[in-house]
Amino acid sequence: MIIWASVQKTDWGGARVDGGSPVRRLRDDNSDWCGGRGGREKWTDSRVTLSAAPPSYFRGFTLIALKENREGDKEEDHAGTFQIIDEEETQFMSNCPVAVTESTPRRRTRIQVFWVAPPAGTGCVILKASIVQKRIIYFQDEGSLTKKLCEQDSTFDGVTDKPILDCCACGTAKYRLTFYGNWSEKTHPKDYPRRANHWSAIIGGSHSKNYVLWEYGGYASEGVKQVAELGSPVKMEEEIRQQSDEVLTVIKAKAQWPAWQPLNVRAAPSAEFSVDRTRHLMSFLTMMGPSPDWNVGLSAEDLCTKECGWVQKVVQDLIPWDAGTDSGVTYESPNKPTIPQEKIRPLTSLDHPQSPFYDPEGGSITQVARVVIERIARKGEQCNIVPDNVDDIVADLAPEEKDEDDTPETCIYSNWSPWSACSSSTCDKGKRMRQRMLKAQLDLSVACPDTQDFQPCMGPGCSDEDGSTCTMSEWITWSPCSISCGMGMRSRERYVKQFPEDGSVCTLPTEETEKCTVNEECSPSSCLMTEWGEWDECSATCGMGMKKRHRMVKMSPADGSMCKAETSQAEKCMMPECHTIPCLLSPWSEWSDCSVTCGKGMRTRQRMLKSLAELGDCNEELEQVEKCMLPECPIDCELTEWSQWSECNKSCGKGHIIRTRMIQMEPQFGGAPCPETVQRKKCRIRKCLRNPSLQKLRWREARESRRSEQLREESEGEQFPGCRMRPWTAWSECTKLCGGGIQERYMTVKKRFKSSQFTSCKDKKEIRACNVHPC
Repeated sequence: MIIWASVQKTDWGGARVDGGSPVRRLRDDNSDWCGGRGGREKWTDSRVTLSAAPPSYFRGFTLIALKENREGDKEEDHAGTFQIIDEEETQFMSNCPVAVTESTPRRRTRIQVFWVAPPAGTGCVILKASIVQKRIIYFQDEGSLTKKLCEQDSTFDGVTDKPILDCCACGTAKYRLTFYGNWSEKTHPKDYPRRANHWSAIIGGSHSKNYVLWEYGGYASEGVKQVAELGSPVKMEEEIRQQSDEVLTVIKAKAQWPAWQPLNVRAAPSAEFSVDRTRHLMSFLTMMGPSPDWNVGLSAEDLCTKECGWVQKVVQDLIPWDAGTDSGVTYESPNKPTIPQEKIRPLTSLDHPQSPFYDPEGGSITQVARVVIERIARKGEQCNIVPDNVDDIVADLAPEEKDEDDTPETCIYSNWSPWSACSSSTCDKGKRMRQRMLKAQLDLSVACPDTQDFQPCMGPGCSDEDGSTCTMSEWITWSPCSISCGMGMRSRERYVKQFPEDGSVCTLPTEETEKCTVNEECSPSSCLMTEWGEWDECSATCGMGMKKRHRMVKMSPADGSMCKAETSQAEKCMMPECHTIPCLLSPWSEWSDCSVTCGKGMRTRQRMLKSLAELGDCNEELEQVEKCMLPECPIDCELTEWSQWSECNKSCGKGHIIRTRMIQMEPQFGGAPCPETVQRKKCRIRKCLRNPSLQKLRWREARESRRSEQLREESEGEQFPGCRMRPWTAWSECTKLCGGGIQERYMTVKKRFKSSQFTSCKDKKEIRACNVHPC
């Protein structure tokens, strides 16, 4: 029976046990911390899995977590707490609530629970599992079903939380960084991007502990973001150089297209850098392309030893980490900015089912690269407590190698021409020159370096100093032979440890070459070839093209036959996708103000084309428009026109007349209120008689009687001058459910009075707004 118990940590840098094949095994696949330096993380949640490899199975189990060297007899012996994931599969033991067991006995091959780790400072914890199969109990007192987890363990030397001590080493040291990319379709077959796979240019520096290029748990700077998303080291280099007091050397190396090729086809990129007592750390990163924002690198690698010496060699396997600026989950996911920005973290095999590194078992991610940092020289007085067994102390450190391709990726050059002859044919100092041509400048905001390079020189035979006054270092190891079959050449180097006391130039050779033979049993028909030349430029400027390289016959076969070795090679080359190089765009501007001050409007934002228009058409949009909504606009009160003035309410003497108007729209959203709807003014028909005759008195009484009857009739309905109206009808249904509709109601004439002289006595209609809320 084969049982695995695995622990998948989410944020804790615990120990990793490599896979083996014991009968019972507890495996800890910690894929959350990797890369860079060793250190500690706080305890956090973990997922614990018990699984059996088919055809094995188990019916029941018990899982507990104990502090180290505790028996579990007391409650305080247990560490952390378990949490149930699936109640149908697991439950807490009734007689031991800190332990987890099965819910129902049945055949099963896998269960999972969460374990919430104890506070920091608890010390090591022992996870123990026992399983039941056919009434046989397998206790995990040792071996496969027992797992020891300690806070100080670090599976991958990748957590940058470990305090960095002051360096006590003396002098300076020079190192060579060599980057070996192992990311290929063979090692990582899932969704491997066959087109455009590459490593971006390496960027980094040797620095003090006061400066952090990047670190796990920190946020990516703009420079790190541009490397992670675009593969551009320009901004990152600018940030590093701005920290000139904290940085000793800027580390740069070539990009690699494609991501992997055999070492006999393409040499691994490398760079040299120096460190001293205050700037004894080194950090670097390179983008894994294409990807959302995935990189590999080292953070604050300390090259100073506790014995006050300099580390001789560092070899580190690397797995990718996420810069926290893009939320894509596959190599070629579309851009999806992470808002708000998240912290830098290692990728894990449980991040997302679509991830190319996904493993439902939570296994470790296969390393994608290896970096080797090797000390090549030291300068100055050394103060090692433990003697160093490598004699590499020199009088002066040569300047770091200048990479011929050390230019911004937005500047496209031809190769350098050969060096010209020296301008001086005597022993006076002169200059020699080489040139290259600027083919294209994709980003006008990034300056391109000079197209000419100069070097001091003197005429031949001008150095006659006695070389015996020089003290030289030992020769370093011979380089590999230049060929794989037959006779070739190899070289080695050494450094000046002490210059002549009279200040003269040391002329002893610092490099020598010799013949070498590889595979002496090569047949007489074998021919000796030169090394392959550089690949020609790709035949296409974008998309898929072809490139060629050539070599020559250095030595014909000894038997006089024709050399059958190929002298030229061709292979496909992938340039950036067509119409992508010309589309070098600036970031989007901020959104403009809304086109209106209230209600619905539009707003815009723009970006600019930074690359040259003659490089090709760019179909990317340069302006975006979207709707915007501000608070509703105020609606003022709306009224009808004034009616005609009514008759005077008196037949003689002083009286008054009136006129009215109706409200058509009530005020809304803070609009102007409604003004008066009734106006009065005085009227006088004639003077009333003081002593009217009886006839006139009766006439007036009759008229007043008729008028009172008219007023009584008018009081039975809505009263308007000269007519009686029926009551208002109910409001009609709103014409819209949202976005602003209207309602109507009506009042019709019930009766017109014979005495009426008003032409405005007619049917009336009112309108009002409704459902003004946005849809």
